[in-house]
Amino acid sequence: MSSFTHPPKHLVREYLQRRNRAAGPPPTPEEIRRQLGWELMMPQAKLPGGRN
Repeated sequence: MSSFTHPPKHLVREYLQRRNRAAGPPPTPEEIRRQLGWELMMPQAKLPGGRN
């Protein structure tokens, strides 16, 4: 079983502060992962039900 690591808390806090100031709809989960650099840590396996 794979072990997932999460972005550091300070990066998540900074991201949330930027998102609170941004206008428009929230980004997709994939865009959030890309902005936090989390996609580099995630395996490229598909989850059941068509979710990534």
